[in-house]
Amino acid sequence: MFGLGLRPLRDALNRKADEVQREFIELGNRINDLGKQILELRGDEQRQLREEQNTLRAQQQQIAEDVNLWRDRARAVLTQGGPTGLRSYLEELSGLNESSIQPAIDQVLRMLDMSPDELMAIEEEIEIVEQTPAGRLLERSRIDYDMRTGEMSVRLREAIAFANRPGMAQDDSQLEEIAAGMEDSDPLVREVAVLTTIQLHRFRALRMADLDIVHQSTQYLARLNHFSVISTLIEILETPRTGYLLQNGESVEADNDRSRMVALLRLVEWHTAEAQAAVKARQFDRDETIVKASARALELFPEPWSGPLKGGVHKT
Repeated sequence: MFGLGLRPLRDALNRKADEVQREFIELGNRINDLGKQILELRGDEQRQLREEQNTLRAQQQQIAEDVNLWRDRARAVLTQGGPTGLRSYLEELSGLNESSIQPAIDQVLRMLDMSPDELMAIEEEIEIVEQTPAGRLLERSRIDYDMRTGEMSVRLREAIAFANRPGMAQDDSQLEEIAAGMEDSDPLVREVAVLTTIQLHRFRALRMADLDIVHQSTQYLARLNHFSVISTLIEILETPRTGYLLQNGESVEADNDRSRMVALLRLVEWHTAEAQAAVKARQFDRDETIVKASARALELFPEPWSGPLKGGVHKT
């Protein structure tokens, strides 16, 4: 019962961390703006902006520490040693005088003072909603220490593991819930959502037999503005295969060349060195249309590709 009762407090503490983290992001934007201005100035004006930038960086570092502190407080809610330790921890949290978490603290304190019969009555009234796999992944990205380290490889590993779980890539509701996380206020939650969305659509594009679904996922990947999608687009382009299309109510065998063409054209827009190498390799493709499109792209852009075409794509 107390595990359920402690969840609102943990959520309140994590929301406070999100609020503080938004300040971190806003300062980061201000620091970037100053960096652009510094390039255009000289002398005292440039020096003043550099000093302001350094001050903001120091503030940002302090805010980063505050974010981690609130996350630690949220994790600590579930690790207190029994009612006595929990009550002591709640008093410590109350001493912070933070209005956004105080109602949740008061709720847990009331539960600590209830009799077993009162607690049982409350338990019978509470509808326990089981969190979905997608919800659990996003929640972990918000509070799990390993997933919040600086290494994107940890978050990518979790994204791949989730997409490879039986049934996840075929479950539209899970995919939609993960994709919704790309609008989260927490940048690390957004990154996990983006990486996992890419992996789910990668699974569909490379392993599902329904070529309409394959094409829809390829088109979705082509619309994503995140560098992590490049390797998946290359994999789609380099993987000709057959599947089935529904025509006149019957399943007809076909190939995935139209999806591969979508991937090729998007790689031209990404315009990176690895994209150029993948396009060069398609000059000997089995599909004549892809051969011609590859040759034309290399003819239009013969120099080494070093980044997205102007007005084409950007990292988000």
